[in-house]
Amino acid sequence: MAVSIPIVAIVTSLHLIAFVLAVGAERRRSTAKIVPDEYDERTYCVYGTDASTAYGLAAFGLLFLSQTVLNGVTRCLCCGKGLVTGSSTTWTVFFFVFSWTSFLGAEACLLAGSAKNAYHTKYRGIFNADDLSCSTLRKGVFAAAAALTLLSLAGSIFYYWTHSKADTGGWEKHRNEGLGMSTSNYANHEQQQQQTSGFEKV
Repeated sequence: MAVSIPIVAIVTSLHLIAFVLAVGAERRRSTAKIVPDEYDERTYCVYGTDASTAYGLAAFGLLFLSQTVLNGVTRCLCCGKGLVTGSSTTWTVFFFVFSWTSFLGAEACLLAGSAKNAYHTKYRGIFNADDLSCSTLRKGVFAAAAALTLLSLAGSIFYYWTHSKADTGGWEKHRNEGLGMSTSNYANHEQQQQQTSGFEKV
């Protein structure tokens, strides 16, 4: 199986868009401030935008789609045709595991970050209380997702390339073996004909 440029372009584009969205989610994390209630002596939390949640979920979906396309083409390594033994297959297995590990890590960060960012505390405290806290997403969760997305991109591209190389190598190996057997059979047939002709002349 040769490397398909459209598949590489689709996987790369989806990963890069997911990366941009993850960076945007990190920059647009929801913030909160404690303000007093104008009607009583209590305080409450006022939150900013929830855009980070939408960015995170969008990146989650795009990354999932990219992984689905890649493993659909390669048949998830386990369900496709056997690959030729050698270094290419070893690297294929390595990048397959690396791709899935970084993919699952990125998806976990995106999903957890989106859920945490969407959570707004309903806790109310007495006015001027020091122990009131507004739940917000910790800095760096979406940044970690963005970094893992890039690692997933690298792992996916190398996995697809090594898989294609191992698969093509296997096809060429069997083809060459078939040609070699055909040539050998043809040579033996010619030799037998020559021996038969010699016996007839005698």
